[in-house]
Amino acid sequence: MALTVVYAADTGHVVGALALTGTAPGTPAADVAALVGRELPMHVSLGEGHTAALPLSARELAVAAVDDEPDALGEPLAFGVDVTADDKPKPALVRLASWTEGIALATDGLTITVKVPTARATPVVALISDEQNTHVLAGEIPAQQTQVKLPVTLVGGSVHGVLVLVSGWAGRLGTEKVT
Repeated sequence: MALTVVYAADTGHVVGALALTGTAPGTPAADVAALVGRELPMHVSLGEGHTAALPLSARELAVAAVDDEPDALGEPLAFGVDVTADDKPKPALVRLASWTEGIALATDGLTITVKVPTARATPVVALISDEQNTHVLAGEIPAQQTQVKLPVTLVGGSVHGVLVLVSGWAGRLGTEKVT
């Protein structure tokens, strides 16, 4: 049995994993749209029976057949896909660095702070639920820095579903309150 993963092309984060029989690591994987359709919704509870869907567009995703990694089935955001110089996915998944703090929503933006300075500019993608809409933010943490602020306008005190993908760090999916 091999693992097929759907991952964010910009950051390498695994956002979904399937255990399939008959698929060898490194073999061409199915088209991402055949697996997820137009988008892959990431769901997060907002409390009181409310749920937010944070849809990742199939255009921003890729798929790869990789070595078996059972933990990726239960905790996909903890893993990433490395690619070769010619943009081919490597067969072994990478366990990403964990972090539990460093996401702050304010009325004027989302601030993301990682634990240690990045050696090079680090891509960041964030999705924020907002009633019927989803804000899709992209940027990067500059080299030798630990933080980036992505502009977005939100209402003070409101609660939002948030998906944060920082290249090299485990993905974070949860709720945040605007301060």
